[in-house]
Amino acid sequence: MEALRQAVRRLYVPLLLLGVNGAAVAAVAAGRPEALAPLFAVALAFTFGAERIAPHQPEWNRPRGDLGRDAVHAVVNELASAVSLASIPLATAALGSGPRWPAGWPFALQVGLAILVFDLGITLAHCASHRVAWLWRFHAVHHSVTRMYGLNGLMKHPVHQGIEAFAGSAPLLALGLPFEVGLALAFCTATQLLAQHANVDMRLGPWRGVLAVAAVHRFHHRASAELGDVNFGLFTTLGDRLLGTFHDAPRDAPFRSDELGVAGDPGYPAAYLAQLAAPFRRRPA
Repeated sequence: MEALRQAVRRLYVPLLLLGVNGAAVAAVAAGRPEALAPLFAVALAFTFGAERIAPHQPEWNRPRGDLGRDAVHAVVNELASAVSLASIPLATAALGSGPRWPAGWPFALQVGLAILVFDLGITLAHCASHRVAWLWRFHAVHHSVTRMYGLNGLMKHPVHQGIEAFAGSAPLLALGLPFEVGLALAFCTATQLLAQHANVDMRLGPWRGVLAVAAVHRFHHRASAELGDVNFGLFTTLGDRLLGTFHDAPRDAPFRSDELGVAGDPGYPAAYLAQLAAPFRRRPA
């Protein structure tokens, strides 16, 4: 069992981000988008299995009445992403007079470029959401978690998801982002959110300072307005390094549940509909 645990610690991130994402990119490039749904099911199953074999915090594997709520958040937000994808051809047609996308590049490189541009836009929007009061009202929903596990990476207020998606995709659309590249980007974003919040005791080696996965993103979820004001990146830490907001520390004791939550608002609503209404009813803390 210990050998399996060590393997999961070291292989979870590369197998998810290179293996599953690589298969998804190859499927889209081959004109087989129907393969994306089963591949994402594999990503979910792999994440939930890894969380149980090599958890960062074993108690976070036990639901706290939040599993159904988080599943609803995930379904709603993924459906919204699908609607956004459908609008890509219209948006690129409307912005077609601008600089063009490097369509001659290999497809995998096009996806890599899209990830880097999208990541920078998300980083800026995410950082602003911790500094602008009305944005924080919507972003606070995501910070209300009392445990970190894969599924709550998709737990966002739909308004805030739309804001972040616009910030990340607007430059890409202005460049003429092809629909197929957007489809691959959406898949990689969903799996990245799993990796960014997974309750897995990850061992990343030198990649710990580059990849914005749970090993460093947990610092962002600390329920302290000062300590948690770090690590805003989605895919990489590059934007945080430019902003001076990257933080890491040597791996020591696991994060505890009482270190998580919305700073200054321990009574934040836990139910789905109450969370949708919260930005319109509660003052930001």
